[in-house]
Amino acid sequence: MSARPGALGATRVCPHCRATVLQSASICPGCQHHLRFSAGNAEPESKGVSAMRIEGSIHHAVRDESCEYCVVISITNERGEKVARHVVGVGALQPGERHKYTFSVDLMPSRGVGGERRRN
Repeated sequence: MSARPGALGATRVCPHCRATVLQSASICPGCQHHLRFSAGNAEPESKGVSAMRIEGSIHHAVRDESCEYCVVISITNERGEKVARHVVGVGALQPGERHKYTFSVDLMPSRGVGGERRRN
């Protein structure tokens, strides 16, 4: 589900990797290709803040067998209702092999998209 065009949280599809990205993004967070270029006299794009970053690795404890894995990301709101659930990767680990993973959540100022910024 996506918000209407121009609304806070509105999305579009990256033409390079086909990922769903925020309409306000000028660089795709997936493939990191440019989606649009700012004009020279336009206000500079606000930098995001890393709200969370988790790094880790997995390995199979049994040294003489292979195993498969599935990476799932699930998002729920404050009421515990599921907002999204996606399989982001699958694969296999050979004996002794280790894979590293990074999960991050970045927050970007809305810059007035879909209304004024809230002030407290």
